[in-house]
Amino acid sequence: MLRSLYVRDYALIEELDVEFGSGLNIITGETGAGKSILIGALNMILGERANTDVVRQDAKKAIIEGIFDEANTERIRTLLEDAEVDTEPLPRIILRRQITDRGSRGFINDTPATLDVIREVASELIDLHGQHEHQNLLHTETHRRTLDSFGGLSGLTQHYRRQYERVADLVEERDELAARERELQQQKELYEFQIEEIDDVHPQEGEEEELHAERRVLENAEKLYASTSGLYEMLYESEDAVHDQLVVARNELQDLARIDDAFEEQLKEIKSAQIIVSELASFLQDYNAHIEFDPERLADIRDRMSELERLKRKYGGSLEAVLEHRREIGEQYELAEDFEGNLERLENDIEDAQARLSDAAHRLSAKRREVADRIEEAIVRELADLGMPDSQFEVRFEQDEDPDGWINGTDNDTHYRAYAHGMDHIEFFISTNVGVDPMPLADVASGGEISRIMLALKQILAKSERLPILVFDEIDTGISGDMARKVGDSMHDLARYHQIIVITHLPQIAALGDVHFKVEKRVESQQTKTIIRRLDEDEQAAQVATLISGADITDAALENARELMAAGKREE
Repeated sequence: MLRSLYVRDYALIEELDVEFGSGLNIITGETGAGKSILIGALNMILGERANTDVVRQDAKKAIIEGIFDEANTERIRTLLEDAEVDTEPLPRIILRRQITDRGSRGFINDTPATLDVIREVASELIDLHGQHEHQNLLHTETHRRTLDSFGGLSGLTQHYRRQYERVADLVEERDELAARERELQQQKELYEFQIEEIDDVHPQEGEEEELHAERRVLENAEKLYASTSGLYEMLYESEDAVHDQLVVARNELQDLARIDDAFEEQLKEIKSAQIIVSELASFLQDYNAHIEFDPERLADIRDRMSELERLKRKYGGSLEAVLEHRREIGEQYELAEDFEGNLERLENDIEDAQARLSDAAHRLSAKRREVADRIEEAIVRELADLGMPDSQFEVRFEQDEDPDGWINGTDNDTHYRAYAHGMDHIEFFISTNVGVDPMPLADVASGGEISRIMLALKQILAKSERLPILVFDEIDTGISGDMARKVGDSMHDLARYHQIIVITHLPQIAALGDVHFKVEKRVESQQTKTIIRRLDEDEQAAQVATLISGADITDAALENARELMAAGKREE
C-alpha cells in the first residue's frame, strides 16, 4: 500500500505529508482547490516527465516522496537488482523525485535511478486511472496476463514456456550448425593436420613437470653421487664420524644420569639424534647406490621437451593450452566428419520438441478460451451494475499462420508462429451502447466509461491476482444518484482486498470512505497554498453534506450524509 506521500514546494503546495490508510481513501475538495496538483505530484513518483515550472515560486527545488509497504514481490526485487538498487529496505520501497529549474532526478531507496526504472517499479505498485494515464489494462500486452491470472493458468504457461525454450535452443543450435557447414568443411583438412601433429607427440597432462624433475636429477648425477657419498662418510664411515661421536656422548650422558636424574631428558634427546643420524645415513647410502649415469635417457628427455616446446609455441604457449586445443579441434573434426548425421539428429530432435510444444500451445489456448467465456459473462454483469446495462464485452483471439511456424495446427497442414507466451494474441473489446459493435478497449474515449470499465475488470480480478494500489481520478464522471452509489459500493467492496484512493465530488461515493481527506486552498502572507488534511467522522459528515447541498449545510443534508455513511458501515 501507499503508506505516505510527502510533497514540498510543488506548484501551490508548500509542504504536506499525507498518511493514507488501508481500504478506501476518499479525497474531496472544491474545484480548483488543488486535487489535480496532488495527482500531478503522485505522477512524478510514477516516473512521469517533469516540467521545471512546477517548482513553487521562490523555491529552489520541489521534492515528492512516496513510501510503499508490502512491496516485496519477485518482479520488484528483480527490477531493483537489475538496476543495482538497494533491496535491503524491502518490503518497503521509497520513490523520490527532486525537480529544479535545471531538470529532475529520481531515486529508489535513496539510490539514483532512471525514469525508466522508476516507471517500471511504480507500475508494479500503483495503477492510476484518470485521462488514460497508467491504465495498464488499456495496454493490449496486459490482456493476456490478465486472462492467465484470472484463470490461474500459471502451471500451463510455465509448461508451455519450457517447451518453447527447448525448441528455441534446438533451432538455434541447428541454425548455427548449418551456418558453419562451409567453414567446417574448409577447416577440416587443417584440423586433421593439427590433430595428427599433436597426436604424434601424444602429450600428457602434467608430463612437463615430471620431465623437468627427471632432467634435473640426470644433469646433476655426478654432484648427487659425490655429495651423498661425502655426507654418508661424514655421518657414518669416517674415523670421527658423527654417529660415533654421538655414541660417545650418549655413553657419557648415561653415566651422568646415574648420578643425577636431571640428565635423563638430555639422554633421551641424544638417543633420538643418534637414530636420526642413522636413518639419514641409511637413506644417503641407498640413494647413492641407485644414482644412474644415463646420457641416453637425458638426451631422450631433452628431445621430448623440445617436441613439447614446439607444440606449445604453435598452440597456446602451455601444455594445458595444447591439450585444450586438441580437444576443441577434435570435436570440430568429428562434427565435420558427420555433419549430415548431426544435422539430421538435430532435425529429429526439433520435430519431437515441436510436437510437444504444439500440444502445450493448443491445451493452453483451449483453456484460455474457457477462461475468456467466464470473464466475458462476469464483466457484462459488473458493467450492468455500474450503470452500463447495454454493454458487450469480448475477449478476442488471433494466431499468426506461418509456414515455418513451430506450432502445428490440428490438421497438421497449418502452422502457427510461436511466442514465448503462447500462440495467442489476446485483446479485450467492448461496446457500451446498443447497436455499436465492440471496439478495442484501448479506443474507449470517455474518462468516466474507462474508469467504470476498469473498475469492473478490477472487481472480478481482485481475488485472482495481487493488483497494485488503485487510484481513481474522475471516477464519477457522467454518473449520479443510484448509479453513483453502485459505483461506490463496487469500490468499497474492492477496497476489502486492495488500497483504493479516489478523488470524487459525489456524496454517495465519499460517504463510503474508510479514510477521508479534504484538499483546500488558502492564502497566507499573500501566497496561495494548497493543503490537505484528514477528516474525523464529524468533519467527514460535514464534507459529505457539503457535497449534497453546497456550502450552506442544512440539517437535512447533514442527516442524509450520516445515513449514507452509516449505510456504508452496515455493509462492511
